[in-house]
Amino acid sequence: MTHDFYDHNWRPASPSATSLEDILAFAHRLDFDPDPIQARLLTTQCARVILNCTRQWGKSTVTALRAVHLAYTRPDSLIVITAPSERQSGEFVRKAECFVQRLGIRPRGDGVNRISILLPNRSRIVAVPNRDATSRGFSAVNLLVVDEAAQARDDLFTALRPMLATSNGHIWLLSTPHGKRGFFYKIWTSGGPAWDRVRVTASECPRIPPEFLEQEKQSTSHEEFLQEYGCEFITPDGFLFDPDLIEKSVSPDEKAWKL
Repeated sequence: MTHDFYDHNWRPASPSATSLEDILAFAHRLDFDPDPIQARLLTTQCARVILNCTRQWGKSTVTALRAVHLAYTRPDSLIVITAPSERQSGEFVRKAECFVQRLGIRPRGDGVNRISILLPNRSRIVAVPNRDATSRGFSAVNLLVVDEAAQARDDLFTALRPMLATSNGHIWLLSTPHGKRGFFYKIWTSGGPAWDRVRVTASECPRIPPEFLEQEKQSTSHEEFLQEYGCEFITPDGFLFDPDLIEKSVSPDEKAWKL
């Protein structure tokens, strides 16, 4: 059964799916069988989540499911997704669209944003470009997702954060490491206890065969393998000194002056 737009009295077909405790049942309803770490991520109640994981673990898929659960169970929700490229943010929305279809809802855009999903309860999932001026146009965001956050610009992250100021919204940062630089690295290493940190290496992913990892070890450099599959932050090429050593050498007064 599909739902037509707009039925303002529409409510989720399963009232029991409205709590975080029931999100795993919601996932199974959508034919998604989470592994233990994915289940832990789906059910976290922390408002700030940073996911440092290997390639091909399914970080976008599991986050898309969390976004759809929020949109489906809370009318008028706004979920915003951004990434370094439109292709990446568009892929996230397409994964969310697949989950929406499994709910029996015919996906459609919101009529304003080119890459978006509007649900019958007026909730929206919207992809925004990786540009500061465009990203500033949203407010009262319930969930902000930054995909491939290690490659996103710091000024974009600064522009995005105020979207959550009045909504008590959640923020999820997803990425594989990309050097010891940028807001993703800083939050992972020194963001404080407010952040729920989830780290998943390739050896912890049941969907990546050991044989594949052995082949990758032979065809990539040791540093590349540690970064892509071991979730390690590697000093970028061209850096004469390790940024961590430089940071430790700066006095507290100097750090305050820099801020």
